[in-house]
Amino acid sequence: MTSKRDYYEILGVQKSASLDEIKKAYRGMALRHHPDRVPHEQKKEAEEKFKEISEAYAVLSDPKKRALYDQYGHSGIDQKYAYEDIFKGADFSSVFQGMGDFGFGGGLFDEIFGDLGFDIFGTSRSRRGGKRQRGRDLEIATSITLEEAAFGTEKSITLPRYEICPTCSGSGAKPSTKKTTCPQCKGAGKTVISSGFFQIAQTCSRCHGEGKIIQTPCPDCRGQGRVKETHKIKVKIPPGVSTGSHLRMRGEGEAGAIARGDLYVIIEVKPHSIFERHDNDIITEVEISLVKAVLGSELEVPTLNGNVRMKIPAGTQSGRIFRLRGKGIPDLHGRGRGDELIKVNVKIPTALNSEQRKIIEEFARASGENINSKESFTDKVRKAFK
Repeated sequence: MTSKRDYYEILGVQKSASLDEIKKAYRGMALRHHPDRVPHEQKKEAEEKFKEISEAYAVLSDPKKRALYDQYGHSGIDQKYAYEDIFKGADFSSVFQGMGDFGFGGGLFDEIFGDLGFDIFGTSRSRRGGKRQRGRDLEIATSITLEEAAFGTEKSITLPRYEICPTCSGSGAKPSTKKTTCPQCKGAGKTVISSGFFQIAQTCSRCHGEGKIIQTPCPDCRGQGRVKETHKIKVKIPPGVSTGSHLRMRGEGEAGAIARGDLYVIIEVKPHSIFERHDNDIITEVEISLVKAVLGSELEVPTLNGNVRMKIPAGTQSGRIFRLRGKGIPDLHGRGRGDELIKVNVKIPTALNSEQRKIIEEFARASGENINSKESFTDKVRKAFK
């Protein structure tokens, strides 16, 4: 008899793993190794793998069984429990908390498992209807300028999406014809495969879960019930968005049998030629002359909505940052507005004429600085410590 693999090794977790880590590991492996997610020739191997990881989870998620396994290994579990008893008390539903109850469908659980066409353990409610009850959500990206991000804008986007076929009204059948009961599943919409403890209910491959088949397809949609069309949609972009912002437009996704999906518009803010954004603040740099930095001046500086005049005090050092309050980006959630930060760079002249040089030398002498000194660095250090 082949020896069993270590349960921790099967789930790929450490022996010190918390229950949440064990649940997360099992959830990922259950999605990855379910028999209905592999090619037909790999189904038998996948079924064995799925049983193995479910058995490991059933033991490690139960404190009593886990303690027994940690102390005595597989022999302790085998002596205490029969194969079917291993699964008693295992909380499979909590593995998919927030996704809808495991085995009972609903919510995101149906999105993850239902669309794959199977129910686990055969206990899920039947997913009837080959067509989506709710249309797919769509995503589209659009680029805007920094000014548009600051003040909001409206964009017109072209969106290809599936719509209900107007010829057959979404039935997929040619007008004046009807669907017939699927001969493979007898109208149930699913077939059930039993394997020991497991029952795997999978969507009927003939009718795709609808329970009925189309004998004469609609000539326009070829039995799909939907046709692809291109639409132009106006998108209002609020002030304060940034790159990566998602705008949700309800009901602008693809058409489904009952309701439309949503459209998510992903924003990309293009780089600006003079401004750099940091959260809701913007930063820019301006250059001033040595004279203006020394004597002070009034400077015209750019902002997102036009130039403004700003006072530069006498003695301004290169690299000093000034703040213009409220000249940045508005908060997307209405919590005020950012500032504009202006970094001043003092331009040092590189080519002086004789008169300019004479003035600078006079300034140096008036300041007590000997510009012709040959004093070494060592001499300066000695003087400093006398």
